[in-house]
Formats: sequence, structure tokens, C-alpha cells
Amino acid sequence: MTDAPIRLLIADDHPVVRDGLSSMFASAPGFEVLGEAADGAEALRLALDLEPDVVLMDLRMPGMDGLTAIAELGRRGSRARVLVLTTYDTDSHVLPAIEAGATGYLLKDAPRDELLRAARAAAHGEAVLSPSVAASLMNRVREPAPQLLSQRELTVLELVAAGNTNREAAARLFITEATVKTHLLNIYAKLGVSDRAAAVAEAFRRGLLASGSP
Repeated sequence: MTDAPIRLLIADDHPVVRDGLSSMFASAPGFEVLGEAADGAEALRLALDLEPDVVLMDLRMPGMDGLTAIAELGRRGSRARVLVLTTYDTDSHVLPAIEAGATGYLLKDAPRDELLRAARAAAHGEAVLSPSVAASLMNRVREPAPQLLSQRELTVLELVAAGNTNREAAARLFITEATVKTHLLNIYAKLGVSDRAAAVAEAFRRGLLASGSP
């Protein structure tokens, strides 16, 4: 008795890409192409209806993009594994896709054999990354993340969170009130807020301030 074929759904807004991928996988042993989608919304609908084993998902598509579709599939309890197949390999594309639930991330210039292996691996729940994506993630892990706020800015914000006025914070830090205001303006800009209360709330949300800060 032979194993059941891996059932695929292909989502890409370019007809030529969809046709090429469909032909490639349909002619490869062990695969069955269930359907094609031209955007994220169609991919979501077909994935829920057809229940494929693997969805080959582009990221940049009109209407609902691939990233939104990946997250929505997870939210709706789809068991399909998503293998991202795109031309973008920057952190700003890779990390959100993985965080949204993608099992793998490949580039469209990957060789045929690599695509076939990746689809088989994804069907079994194995993480698959193109070499350039893997290298990018490794470098990100090795490099310490830049600190959003300086130590002095954090200290100022802790004093503000504890209810100190600008004058009181200045006195405690032995700096001028004008310097405190400058630090606060820098903090607002870095956190994307416009006032003290919002800065404190955003800092707690991001984990920059711990509950019980002085």
C-alpha cells in the first residue's frame, strides 16, 4: 500500500507562477495539487474548504496578503502547514511570517528539488528555511538587540511612572528640569507617544518598565 499523496494548495497572485508550481508538483510523485488561489482571501477560503496538507503561500498579494492569511488560518484552527514562497528574505518579512505560524520560508529562486523536499518536510511539520533566511536569523540571534531607551531615559521614565514631577525627577537625578524635559521628548519620539501617561503605559506594555518600578 502506497502512502497518500501530499495535498497542496498554491497561493500566488501571478498566474505564471501558479501555473509553473502546479505543473511542477503535479508531475512529481507523491503530490496532489488541490487548487490555486490568487490572493490571501481566496487562499483562506480554499484552505478551509479543501483541507490541504500544505499551502504554498506568497506574501505580497492584493486584498488580503499572505501574512494575514497565515495568521487567520491559525486562528480558525486550520491544520494545513504553510510554506511561504516569496522573493523577500529580509527580517521584516521573515519574522512576522514565522510568528504568524508559517512552517517554512523559501525563496522563489529555490531549485526544484529543494522545493519538493521543503514541501515534504513541511507536510510532516518540519521547519524549513532557505539558506539565506537561516543565515539572517542566525545573525539576528547572535547580535544583541539595540536598547530602545538609554539607561538615563529609563531612569527618568521610572521616576515619572512613580508620580514624580519634572522638577522632582531633576532634583533626584541632580540634573536640570530642562534636561528632564529633553529626555521625555526623546522618550516620546522613541515610543511613538505624545505625553507622559501614554509613555508610561507604552513602556509597561513593551516590558521596559516592570510593575513595582520605583
